[in-house]
Amino acid sequence: MLVDIDLAPIVIFVYNRLWHTQKTIEALQKNDLALKSSLVVYCDAAKSAADQVEVEKVRKYIDSVEGFNKVTIIKRDKNWGLADSIIDGVNCIVNRYGKVIVLEDDLVTSPYFLRFMNDALEYYKNEPKVMHISGWNYPMNSNRLGSETVFFRGTSCWGWATWSRAWQFFEKDARKLSETFTKKDIYEFDYDGTARMWAQVKGNISGRMNTWAVFWYASVFRQKGLCLHPVTSMVENIGHDGTGVNCDALNIYTSKVTNRPITTFTDDLVEDSKTVSEIKSFLKKKKKYLFRRIVNRLVRLVK
Repeated sequence: MLVDIDLAPIVIFVYNRLWHTQKTIEALQKNDLALKSSLVVYCDAAKSAADQVEVEKVRKYIDSVEGFNKVTIIKRDKNWGLADSIIDGVNCIVNRYGKVIVLEDDLVTSPYFLRFMNDALEYYKNEPKVMHISGWNYPMNSNRLGSETVFFRGTSCWGWATWSRAWQFFEKDARKLSETFTKKDIYEFDYDGTARMWAQVKGNISGRMNTWAVFWYASVFRQKGLCLHPVTSMVENIGHDGTGVNCDALNIYTSKVTNRPITTFTDDLVEDSKTVSEIKSFLKKKKKYLFRRIVNRLVRLVK
Protein backbone atom coordinates (compact mmCIF):
# COMPACT_ATOMS: atom_id res chain seq x y z
CA MET A 1 0.00 0.00 0.00
CA LEU A 2 1.03 3.61 -0.52
CA VAL A 3 1.83 4.83 2.96
CA ASP A 4 5.07 6.76 2.51
CA ILE A 5 3.23 10.05 2.06
CA ASP A 6 0.93 11.82 4.48
CA LEU A 7 1.87 9.61 7.43
CA ALA A 8 -0.14 9.96 10.62
CA PRO A 9 1.60 11.74 13.51
CA ILE A 10 2.48 9.53 16.48
CA VAL A 11 1.56 10.73 19.97
CA ILE A 12 3.07 9.18 23.10
CA PHE A 13 1.97 10.01 26.64
CA VAL A 14 4.65 9.60 29.32
CA TYR A 15 5.05 10.39 32.99
CA ASN A 16 7.54 8.96 35.46
CA ARG A 17 8.60 5.54 34.16
CA LEU A 18 11.97 5.95 32.48
CA TRP A 19 12.66 2.30 31.64
CA HIS A 20 9.20 1.76 30.15
CA THR A 21 9.42 4.98 28.15
CA GLN A 22 12.82 4.00 26.76
CA LYS A 23 11.57 0.57 25.69
CA THR A 24 8.51 2.10 24.04
CA ILE A 25 10.48 4.64 22.02
CA GLU A 26 13.31 2.24 21.17
CA ALA A 27 10.80 -0.20 19.68
CA LEU A 28 9.22 2.59 17.64
CA GLN A 29 12.62 3.67 16.34
CA LYS A 30 13.01 0.18 14.84
CA ASN A 31 9.90 0.65 12.72
CA ASP A 32 10.64 1.13 9.04
CA LEU A 33 8.50 4.28 8.87
CA ALA A 34 9.96 5.96 11.95
CA LEU A 35 12.37 8.19 10.03
CA LYS A 36 9.48 9.50 7.93
CA SER A 37 7.07 10.01 10.84
CA SER A 38 6.48 12.92 13.20
CA LEU A 39 6.52 12.14 16.91
CA VAL A 40 4.81 14.19 19.61
CA VAL A 41 5.58 13.34 23.24
CA TYR A 42 3.38 14.66 26.04
CA CYS A 43 4.97 14.49 29.49
CA ASP A 44 2.67 15.21 32.43
CA ALA A 45 3.93 17.25 35.38
CA ALA A 46 4.61 15.53 38.68
CA LYS A 47 1.54 14.89 40.81
CA SER A 48 3.59 15.02 44.01
CA ALA A 49 7.06 15.86 45.23
CA ALA A 50 7.75 12.14 45.44
CA ASP A 51 7.26 11.79 41.67
CA GLN A 52 9.33 14.82 40.72
CA VAL A 53 12.73 13.11 40.45
CA GLU A 54 11.46 10.33 38.19
CA VAL A 55 9.51 12.78 36.03
CA GLU A 56 12.67 14.82 35.51
CA LYS A 57 14.56 11.70 34.45
CA VAL A 58 11.91 11.00 31.82
CA ARG A 59 11.98 14.61 30.62
CA LYS A 60 15.75 14.55 30.25
CA TYR A 61 15.52 11.37 28.20
CA ILE A 62 12.78 12.51 25.83
CA ASP A 63 14.74 15.71 25.13
CA SER A 64 17.39 13.49 23.53
CA VAL A 65 15.09 11.33 21.38
CA GLU A 66 16.00 11.07 17.71
CA GLY A 67 15.20 8.68 14.89
CA PHE A 68 12.05 10.37 13.62
CA ASN A 69 11.39 12.96 10.94
CA LYS A 70 10.42 15.48 13.62
CA VAL A 71 10.16 15.28 17.40
CA THR A 72 7.97 17.66 19.41
CA ILE A 73 8.11 17.60 23.20
CA ILE A 74 5.22 19.01 25.24
CA LYS A 75 5.90 19.25 28.97
CA ARG A 76 2.82 19.95 31.03
CA ASP A 77 3.34 22.72 33.59
CA LYS A 78 0.76 21.16 35.90
CA ASN A 79 -0.43 17.63 36.52
CA TRP A 80 -3.32 16.83 34.22
CA GLY A 81 -3.65 13.16 35.08
CA LEU A 82 -3.50 10.46 32.43
CA ALA A 83 -7.10 10.63 31.25
CA ASP A 84 -7.29 14.40 30.78
CA SER A 85 -3.83 14.55 29.24
CA ILE A 86 -4.69 11.92 26.64
CA ILE A 87 -8.04 13.47 25.76
CA ASP A 88 -6.48 16.91 25.33
CA GLY A 89 -3.48 15.61 23.38
CA VAL A 90 -5.53 13.48 21.01
CA ASN A 91 -7.96 16.38 20.46
CA CYS A 92 -5.13 18.73 19.54
CA ILE A 93 -3.30 16.40 17.17
CA VAL A 94 -6.19 14.64 15.43
CA ASN A 95 -8.08 17.87 14.80
CA ARG A 96 -4.97 19.44 13.31
CA TYR A 97 -3.85 16.52 11.12
CA GLY A 98 -7.05 14.56 10.58
CA LYS A 99 -5.64 11.33 11.95
CA VAL A 100 -3.40 10.14 14.78
CA ILE A 101 -1.55 7.12 16.15
CA VAL A 102 -1.63 6.93 19.95
CA LEU A 103 0.65 5.16 22.42
CA GLU A 104 1.33 5.24 26.15
CA ASP A 105 4.68 4.77 27.84
CA ASP A 106 4.50 1.00 28.37
CA LEU A 107 3.83 -0.37 24.89
CA VAL A 108 6.48 -2.21 22.91
CA THR A 109 5.55 -2.40 19.24
CA SER A 110 6.36 -4.71 16.36
CA PRO A 111 8.75 -3.30 13.72
CA TYR A 112 5.73 -3.25 11.39
CA PHE A 113 3.35 -1.46 13.76
CA LEU A 114 3.59 1.95 12.06
CA ARG A 115 3.16 0.46 8.60
CA PHE A 116 0.07 -1.42 9.72
CA MET A 117 -1.45 1.67 11.33
CA ASN A 118 -0.81 3.91 8.34
CA ASP A 119 -1.97 1.28 5.85
CA ALA A 120 -5.20 0.76 7.78
CA LEU A 121 -5.82 4.51 8.18
CA GLU A 122 -5.45 4.89 4.42
CA TYR A 123 -7.46 1.79 3.51
CA TYR A 124 -10.52 2.66 5.63
CA LYS A 125 -10.33 6.45 5.55
CA ASN A 126 -13.59 6.75 3.60
CA GLU A 127 -15.46 4.06 5.57
CA PRO A 128 -17.40 5.95 8.27
CA LYS A 129 -18.41 2.70 9.94
CA VAL A 130 -14.75 1.97 10.73
CA MET A 131 -13.81 4.22 13.65
CA HIS A 132 -10.81 2.67 15.39
CA ILE A 133 -7.63 0.81 14.42
CA SER A 134 -6.08 -1.32 17.17
CA GLY A 135 -2.54 -2.65 17.32
CA TRP A 136 -3.41 -5.19 20.03
CA ASN A 137 -5.75 -8.14 20.19
CA TYR A 138 -6.77 -10.70 22.78
CA PRO A 139 -4.71 -13.89 22.93
CA MET A 140 -6.53 -16.00 20.36
CA ASN A 141 -6.12 -18.96 18.08
CA SER A 142 -4.89 -17.06 15.04
CA ASN A 143 -4.77 -20.21 12.90
CA ARG A 144 -8.55 -20.56 13.19
CA LEU A 145 -9.36 -17.18 11.74
CA GLY A 146 -7.54 -17.62 8.45
CA SER A 147 -7.08 -13.87 7.96
CA GLU A 148 -4.76 -11.12 9.14
CA THR A 149 -7.34 -8.63 10.40
CA VAL A 150 -10.77 -8.77 11.97
CA PHE A 151 -13.56 -6.42 13.07
CA PHE A 152 -15.35 -6.44 16.40
CA ARG A 153 -17.05 -3.94 18.70
CA GLY A 154 -14.31 -3.23 21.23
CA THR A 155 -11.62 -0.57 21.13
CA SER A 156 -8.18 -1.05 22.68
CA CYS A 157 -5.97 1.63 24.21
CA TRP A 158 -2.78 -0.40 23.78
CA GLY A 159 -1.56 1.22 20.57
CA TRP A 160 -4.35 2.58 18.41
CA ALA A 161 -5.26 5.04 15.70
CA THR A 162 -8.27 6.99 14.48
CA TRP A 163 -9.44 9.82 12.29
CA SER A 164 -10.95 13.20 13.21
CA ARG A 165 -14.18 12.07 11.51
CA ALA A 166 -14.50 9.35 14.19
CA TRP A 167 -13.00 11.16 17.18
CA GLN A 168 -15.60 13.93 16.81
CA PHE A 169 -18.05 11.55 18.47
CA PHE A 170 -15.88 11.10 21.56
CA GLU A 171 -17.68 12.18 24.71
CA LYS A 172 -16.72 11.65 28.32
CA ASP A 173 -19.97 11.97 30.21
CA ALA A 174 -20.58 9.03 32.52
CA ARG A 175 -23.94 10.26 33.81
CA LYS A 176 -25.25 10.83 30.31
CA LEU A 177 -24.23 7.31 29.35
CA SER A 178 -25.98 5.88 32.39
CA GLU A 179 -29.16 7.68 31.37
CA THR A 180 -29.07 6.69 27.69
CA PHE A 181 -27.76 3.11 27.76
CA THR A 182 -30.50 0.50 28.06
CA LYS A 183 -30.04 -2.82 29.86
CA LYS A 184 -29.64 -4.42 26.44
CA ASP A 185 -26.95 -1.87 25.53
CA ILE A 186 -25.06 -2.54 28.76
CA TYR A 187 -25.26 -6.30 28.20
CA GLU A 188 -23.79 -6.00 24.70
CA PHE A 189 -21.29 -3.37 25.86
CA ASP A 190 -20.04 -5.92 28.40
CA TYR A 191 -19.58 -8.56 25.69
CA ASP A 192 -22.85 -10.20 26.63
CA GLY A 193 -22.16 -10.04 30.33
CA THR A 194 -18.63 -11.49 30.29
CA ALA A 195 -16.69 -8.22 30.73
CA ARG A 196 -16.78 -5.42 33.31
CA MET A 197 -16.67 -2.40 31.01
CA TRP A 198 -19.81 -0.85 32.44
CA ALA A 199 -18.34 -1.09 35.94
CA GLN A 200 -15.72 1.42 34.79
CA VAL A 201 -18.45 3.84 33.76
CA LYS A 202 -20.03 3.51 37.21
CA GLY A 203 -16.60 3.96 38.78
CA ASN A 204 -16.24 7.28 36.98
CA ILE A 205 -19.69 8.37 38.17
CA SER A 206 -18.84 7.61 41.79
CA GLY A 207 -15.46 9.31 41.56
CA ARG A 208 -13.51 6.14 42.35
CA MET A 209 -11.99 6.26 38.88
CA ASN A 210 -10.98 8.86 36.30
CA THR A 211 -10.41 7.05 33.02
CA TRP A 212 -10.87 7.80 29.36
CA ALA A 213 -10.63 4.57 27.30
CA VAL A 214 -14.02 3.17 28.31
CA PHE A 215 -15.64 6.37 27.04
CA TRP A 216 -13.95 6.04 23.66
CA TYR A 217 -15.31 2.50 23.47
CA ALA A 218 -18.74 3.80 24.49
CA SER A 219 -18.58 6.56 21.87
CA VAL A 220 -17.80 4.04 19.12
CA PHE A 221 -20.43 1.64 20.48
CA ARG A 222 -23.14 4.32 20.39
CA GLN A 223 -22.36 4.99 16.73
CA LYS A 224 -22.45 1.24 15.97
CA GLY A 225 -18.88 1.64 14.79
CA LEU A 226 -16.37 -1.08 14.01
CA CYS A 227 -12.85 -1.52 15.34
CA LEU A 228 -10.17 -3.20 13.24
CA HIS A 229 -7.75 -5.49 15.07
CA PRO A 230 -4.82 -7.54 13.83
CA VAL A 231 -5.41 -11.23 14.38
CA THR A 232 -1.95 -11.44 15.94
CA SER A 233 -1.02 -8.49 18.14
CA MET A 234 1.52 -5.91 17.07
CA VAL A 235 1.87 -4.52 20.61
CA GLU A 236 2.99 -5.90 23.96
CA ASN A 237 2.04 -4.13 27.17
CA ILE A 238 5.02 -4.15 29.54
CA GLY A 239 3.26 -2.08 32.20
CA HIS A 240 1.59 -4.90 34.13
CA ASP A 241 4.31 -4.83 36.73
CA GLY A 242 2.52 -2.61 39.23
CA THR A 243 4.17 0.62 38.03
CA GLY A 244 1.34 2.05 35.95
CA VAL A 245 -1.37 4.50 36.98
CA ASN A 246 -4.20 2.15 36.01
CA CYS A 247 -2.42 -1.21 35.75
CA ASP A 248 -1.75 -3.97 38.24
CA ALA A 249 0.71 -6.85 38.09
CA LEU A 250 -1.37 -8.93 35.67
CA ASN A 251 -0.09 -10.52 32.46
CA ILE A 252 -3.10 -12.58 31.43
CA TYR A 253 -3.63 -10.16 28.51
CA THR A 254 -0.15 -10.73 27.11
CA SER A 255 -0.32 -11.64 23.43
CA LYS A 256 2.38 -12.95 21.16
CA VAL A 257 3.63 -10.06 19.03
CA THR A 258 4.03 -10.69 15.33
CA ASN A 259 7.28 -9.88 13.57
CA ARG A 260 5.68 -10.07 10.15
CA PRO A 261 3.97 -7.25 8.23
CA ILE A 262 0.23 -7.28 7.71
CA THR A 263 -0.48 -7.08 4.01
CA THR A 264 -4.22 -7.70 3.67
CA PHE A 265 -7.30 -6.06 5.15
CA THR A 266 -10.80 -7.43 5.42
CA ASP A 267 -13.54 -5.85 3.33
CA ASP A 268 -16.25 -7.59 5.33
CA LEU A 269 -17.49 -4.62 7.35
CA VAL A 270 -19.31 -6.58 10.02
CA GLU A 271 -18.37 -7.84 13.46
CA ASP A 272 -16.80 -11.29 13.34
CA SER A 273 -19.05 -13.45 15.52
CA LYS A 274 -16.48 -16.23 15.96
CA THR A 275 -13.95 -13.74 17.26
CA VAL A 276 -16.46 -12.32 19.72
CA SER A 277 -17.24 -15.83 20.96
CA GLU A 278 -13.55 -16.47 21.53
CA ILE A 279 -13.18 -13.15 23.37
CA LYS A 280 -16.11 -14.02 25.63
CA SER A 281 -14.51 -17.37 26.43
CA PHE A 282 -11.27 -15.58 27.28
CA LEU A 283 -13.06 -13.11 29.55
CA LYS A 284 -14.84 -15.92 31.40
CA LYS A 285 -11.49 -17.61 32.04
CA LYS A 286 -10.11 -14.27 33.23
CA LYS A 287 -12.84 -14.04 35.89
CA LYS A 288 -11.90 -17.47 37.21
CA TYR A 289 -8.22 -16.55 37.16
CA LEU A 290 -8.82 -13.34 39.12
CA PHE A 291 -11.00 -15.16 41.64
CA ARG A 292 -8.20 -17.67 42.27
CA ARG A 293 -5.70 -14.82 42.72
CA ILE A 294 -7.95 -13.16 45.31
CA VAL A 295 -8.45 -16.42 47.22
CA ASN A 296 -4.71 -17.16 47.19
CA ARG A 297 -3.94 -13.65 48.41
CA LEU A 298 -6.41 -13.99 51.28
CA VAL A 299 -4.92 -17.34 52.24
CA ARG A 300 -1.44 -15.81 52.34
CA LEU A 301 -2.69 -12.95 54.51
CA VAL A 302 -4.34 -15.35 56.96
CA LYS A 303 -1.13 -17.36 57.22
